Amino acid sequence: MKPTSWAYTVQNKWKSARASAVLLGFALILLASASSAFAHAVTEGDKGYILEIYGVHIVPFIYLGAKHMVTGYDHLLFLFGVVFFLYRMQHVALYVSLFALGHSTTMLLGVYLNWNVNAYLIDAIIGLSVVYKALDNMGAYQRWFGFQPNTKAATLIFGLFHGLGLATKILEYDVAPDGLLVNLIAFNVGVELGQIVALALILIAMGFWRKTEGSWKHAYTANVVMMSLGFMLIGLQLTGYFVA
Repeated sequence: MKPTSWAYTVQNKWKSARASAVLLGFALILLASASSAFAHAVTEGDKGYILEIYGVHIVPFIYLGAKHMVTGYDHLLFLFGVVFFLYRMQHVALYVSLFALGHSTTMLLGVYLNWNVNAYLIDAIIGLSVVYKALDNMGAYQRWFGFQPNTKAATLIFGLFHGLGLATKILEYDVAPDGLLVNLIAFNVGVELGQIVALALILIAMGFWRKTEGSWKHAYTANVVMMSLGFMLIGLQLTGYFVA
């Protein structure tokens, strides 16, 4: 039986509200993470552990790396933007691999070579990467400049900055030089494992969202929310830079 016009309208509005709730829920999760961990923050307990240990500790550093990734709201926002319009797993794997290559390279080199970069400025650039990806998803560059930037190159380049952000935080806690390389590799393995877990959760949530009738209607809104959060990250980091 065909629903009445009124019932059909109510049904569509209900589906639209459910789609909006999914987006809002995801944004609130990211904001909750932001409130508990200022970009790349390490908890006091983890900080104390890093300062006390000496020598090779593979499993603890894997755990610390995984924990850092799944609570890293800036990384999660960027990953969310990267996979937003990717539907095939081979495409997801390609872009995530480029991101992983970028942040693994600068994280390892940054700590091992003791690159001294201001953490606030790096994290502001990471916030910029979120804004960039949101605008890319909204087709802004094609409208504004008449061309589409290379998304693979952008993912790799911003991955380099994300890894440098990780390195700046690790350097703050003066990891013991004995066993440093092995511990860094273990930390990076943990980061990649955490990224897989976080990505799986993002893809599951997006899979449910894409099945809703209003998902395409809210795609633009979702990226506006992501862009706004990116601007918030930039503002927080620049404020920290000027008042610290």
